[in-house]
Amino acid sequence: MKLIKRILLGIFTLTLVFVGLGFGFFQLIDDGIDFEQVRSAKADDIDYIRTGLLPTRGKILAVVTSINAKQQAGFTTGYELTELARPYWVFKANGFEVDIASTLGGEPPVVIDGDDMTEYDFAFLNDPVAQKKVKNSLKIELVNPDDYEAIFFVGGKGTMWDFPDNKTIQSIVKNYYQNDKIIGAVCHGPAALVNVILDNGQPLVAGKSISSFTNSEEIFLKKDAKEVFPFLLESKLIERGARFEKSPNYLEQVSRDGNIITGQNPWSTWKLAEQMIVALGYKPVPRPITGEEISADILLTYEKFGYKAAKDQLEQQVTKDQQPVSRLLIGMHVIVAGMGGEVGKSFDLIALLMNI
Repeated sequence: MKLIKRILLGIFTLTLVFVGLGFGFFQLIDDGIDFEQVRSAKADDIDYIRTGLLPTRGKILAVVTSINAKQQAGFTTGYELTELARPYWVFKANGFEVDIASTLGGEPPVVIDGDDMTEYDFAFLNDPVAQKKVKNSLKIELVNPDDYEAIFFVGGKGTMWDFPDNKTIQSIVKNYYQNDKIIGAVCHGPAALVNVILDNGQPLVAGKSISSFTNSEEIFLKKDAKEVFPFLLESKLIERGARFEKSPNYLEQVSRDGNIITGQNPWSTWKLAEQMIVALGYKPVPRPITGEEISADILLTYEKFGYKAAKDQLEQQVTKDQQPVSRLLIGMHVIVAGMGGEVGKSFDLIALLMNI
């Protein structure tokens, strides 16, 4: 998503926070990444992908939106690249072939945010097989659901327009749920679940533990979200009877209720995909944890236990095999806190950055 760029537009609100730091803040959030090398990444360059199992366990269907809501809402949308690319590689590395479908078929609109991209995402863009699949996505009505072991709904704001009322999506989800097949969805992907009614007449999500992009995350990005979207996803899921579960804004939250696995936002994608592998009955192939995941975990520690616990965890992480810590993600949360009026939190997070 364009989260970091949108937030940086409001950086002036943090003037008091950055007094005395000058341009040093931007040096603090520099991860020192060789972007030229990252942009040229290929699947064969990444051990996790290269050494993964051959696809012998069946197939998983990933579904993306076909909607660019510029005409409806006045802004460009589509599916989120990172929310497709990362599960794609998790599924492949764990022995599953992946097909890609959309509501209209053909080449769907995509949201690509270079600020969030890793070698996994560029490897997806640079992979001819993956690109052929996504640029020639299957029309969902023409898919045979029996061909797949699981279905995964990729996020992206466009899903809010074409997932909820799609009769084929509703039919597949209902049948998968009632036959104990695995259903996954991340960020705005759970829009696919909101209008599914089971044979017993109850909404699919009623009484279920469900996560999705939250109202506060949505409104933080778009103050007029209530007006431009057909509905707010958290509100709609709760209206349908879901037990909504969430983490603080822009941090990981994955919920599993039986064969339904949902995630709050892009930072939940890795864990969600691996939870789907577990639900399918397999132990996920070991994967190097990314610096973004490490930082997200430290930020969660800060939210739950405070600055000292987060600082201790950070110091342990920095000295442990020199594992990477994403400065950029922590810096993003500095700005989010400042724009939300949490100046003390901003100072705490800057202090954490200074310890990396």
